[in-house]
Amino acid sequence: MRKVVSGMFVTLDGVAEAPDKWQGDLFDQDMMMAMGSAIADQDTALMGRVTYLEWQVYWPNSHDEPYASFINNIPKFVFSKTLDGVDWQNTTLVKSPLSEKVNELKRLPGKDIGVQGSIILQRSLIAANLLDELTLLIHPVVVGQGKRFFTDGVDLRRFKLIDCKTSGSGVVMATYRLT
Repeated sequence: MRKVVSGMFVTLDGVAEAPDKWQGDLFDQDMMMAMGSAIADQDTALMGRVTYLEWQVYWPNSHDEPYASFINNIPKFVFSKTLDGVDWQNTTLVKSPLSEKVNELKRLPGKDIGVQGSIILQRSLIAANLLDELTLLIHPVVVGQGKRFFTDGVDLRRFKLIDCKTSGSGVVMATYRLT
């Protein structure tokens, strides 16, 4: 069975929103290699409405490699109750229940299924016990405001650390398996 995996850029104070505003000078060769390895192991992407709306404007015309070729060419599944349609190549709008579609995708042959961005979708996957591995790329910066990855009111969840590395710029790349 395929795994659902996720990588999330976060700050020391837990902010995951708008990494383009706080991570630029910290994204180094070690992080680029980790990203390249992660996307080499994935052949399907999951995203929520907000990420889809932001990314479908940028990535189809981007030459930021290796990610542009990856995200433009793999099947993408967008989970939204409010979108009426999607027009980015290889993209399917999903309105069926999250667990139904994710479990269907996990049963298909292939590589890992990667969650792209989508803080709310990732929280939903964790709550439904559908996310198999979570990599937090913890940046040595405090931004003081913004949407946090984990919020008050989240049910207790246990994670097991399965890998941890530090990039040259001091970003901790910690991978956890949900238990």
